[in-house]
Amino acid sequence: MANTAAATQPTIDKDFYRIGEVSRLTALKPFVLRYWETEFPMLEPVKSPSGHRLYRQEDVEMVLRIKRLLYDEGFTIAGARRHLREQNGEGESLGATGGGSVGVSGGAAEGAAQLLSRKMLLDLRDTLRAFLTLLERK
Repeated sequence: MANTAAATQPTIDKDFYRIGEVSRLTALKPFVLRYWETEFPMLEPVKSPSGHRLYRQEDVEMVLRIKRLLYDEGFTIAGARRHLREQNGEGESLGATGGGSVGVSGGAAEGAAQLLSRKMLLDLRDTLRAFLTLLERK
């Protein structure tokens, strides 16, 4: 699904995007964008003097990251918020967490391991739900 995110990347080289433009570029409704602003502190568009939201390029990229986490990877809002915080924190203090000895491709391997762990947990959840359904029938 990475192609969808790449396909929806803004192609206009602008300093600021209004909420309607971001809505069209990301295929999200404006009310979703406004709601995400309240749930994700790292998503903070600037306001124009007239009160309009103005999204910078990094804000649009953050919207696309949030969308991928919520819609493609199945994160909850709280889980996506935590994931983004941890991701930003690890990038700044990688040496302090002992991740410095991972190596050049360690970040990709770590991301793949996290994705695999998440998939295993989702599979386990589905299996447990199936068992619960069987138990409830008896």
